[in-house]
Amino acid sequence: MGLILPLARQSPGCDPMKPISIGVDLMSSNKQFEVKQSARLNNAVSKAISSAKYKAMLAASSLVVLAALAWTQSAQAADGDVSEFKFNNGLRLIVKEDHRAPTVAHMVWYKAGSLDEFNGTTGVAHVLEHMMFKQTKTLKVGEFSKKVAGLGGRDNAFTSRDYTAYFQQIQSKHLLDMMKLEADRMSNLILSEAEFKKEIQVVMEERRWRTDDQAQGKLYEAFLATAFTSNPTRNPVIGWMDDLQSMTYKDAQLWYKTWYTPQNAIVVVVGDVNPKQVQQWAAATYGKIKGHALPDRKPQREPEQEGTRRVEVRAPAENPYVIVGFKTPRLENVDKDTEPYALAVLSAVLDGYPGARLGREMVQGSQVATQAGASYDMTGRGPSLFYLDATPTQGKTVADMEAALIAQVKKVADEGITEAELSRVKSQLVASQVYKRDSLFGQAQEIGSTLTIGFQVADIDKMIAKLKAVTPEQVKAVAGQYFSPEKMTVGTLYPLPIDPNAKKNRPRGLAH
Repeated sequence: MGLILPLARQSPGCDPMKPISIGVDLMSSNKQFEVKQSARLNNAVSKAISSAKYKAMLAASSLVVLAALAWTQSAQAADGDVSEFKFNNGLRLIVKEDHRAPTVAHMVWYKAGSLDEFNGTTGVAHVLEHMMFKQTKTLKVGEFSKKVAGLGGRDNAFTSRDYTAYFQQIQSKHLLDMMKLEADRMSNLILSEAEFKKEIQVVMEERRWRTDDQAQGKLYEAFLATAFTSNPTRNPVIGWMDDLQSMTYKDAQLWYKTWYTPQNAIVVVVGDVNPKQVQQWAAATYGKIKGHALPDRKPQREPEQEGTRRVEVRAPAENPYVIVGFKTPRLENVDKDTEPYALAVLSAVLDGYPGARLGREMVQGSQVATQAGASYDMTGRGPSLFYLDATPTQGKTVADMEAALIAQVKKVADEGITEAELSRVKSQLVASQVYKRDSLFGQAQEIGSTLTIGFQVADIDKMIAKLKAVTPEQVKAVAGQYFSPEKMTVGTLYPLPIDPNAKKNRPRGLAH
């Protein structure tokens, strides 16, 4: 099962840190450091303009032009009508027609992620995600996924700070079967102590593999715990190990009974479907589930940061590494806010395409870094950070990297950006939207994540339009406003020798 970023429930041999999102998850708030040798800070907004996948695909400028020219035709082909329905039990249903193939993406989103957890039970949202594939009153352990596969589909799930989501991709003719399965586990899940004891061991091993045994994963975890002092963003989505060790099936049961209810769920269907038919099927499945009141969500505001914060991690690694983060505003009002859009463009100017500033000046030019990156958390239910990160070349230090990264932002604040840079970023944005909307799953994920964090379907295109309207003056202004030492957190990795006998293979049992 996935965590933090939407990670696929992958088969052995797949890249364990590869996000399942195909295309541009522009409005998603999923934030997780991608623990790889390349050390890229990977968040959803930067993926909208700065995905590594699209860097490779759009390396040739001619392809960018062709993608931009293809925008109108592709958008019209993928952008079918969107219908929204709300049932008496509070459940929302969004249906988007896309008749290019007889397939469908079916997703169920719960507004319940690690931001809703309490100290002592961190990680319970992700643990329950695992348990949702176990047993219901009508299905035996493991039977859910077998039924999906038996009909020729694939299913998956992921947990983030903001939400937990489940999905199937399958032929349209089997959509009703998928709705029956999801409605069943929304209301009839059986959480047995015996199954929980087995699965919690899988989750703890997953934590060891993804974080405890990964130097950059350990640094990112320590970095967030330093950057935030009270907001739950400081806690890892997978949970602290001590909390996992003391967790019981009753904790997962309480989480399920609290948050897994129709009025906390959004069902998204994208594909070759008839909205009225889907509405009828949803009424016959999800609509019959009795809901209950949700608890009040406390604001949990982060206290004002009044000085630089630093954290160091010493762990086995090949290279030193540094992360620098700054508290920045997140997007709250799609129409009125301007700074979040400018910050997103600033991130892309620094690290949004081949030849962007950080790569051009720190890696290729001065050659002080082997890699340098930038990303920004534009949307989400929690507080936002703007990240800079770098790995020094031999003979350079992490202090050199910190100074060089900050100098690049200051250069934008002092001199601004060029129209050519801004045009390149906007071309990337248009092209990435073309690629994303070619995927049913990409469309469904964009809709689900947008709605779950509090926006509306219509806001998706509004955000894109706002990004395309950003001016060089706005980018220069935010570069000069939000990057002071008082708002800065620095995480530094100092490498220790690597044990040549250390396990490198993905542990068995991580089915999700």
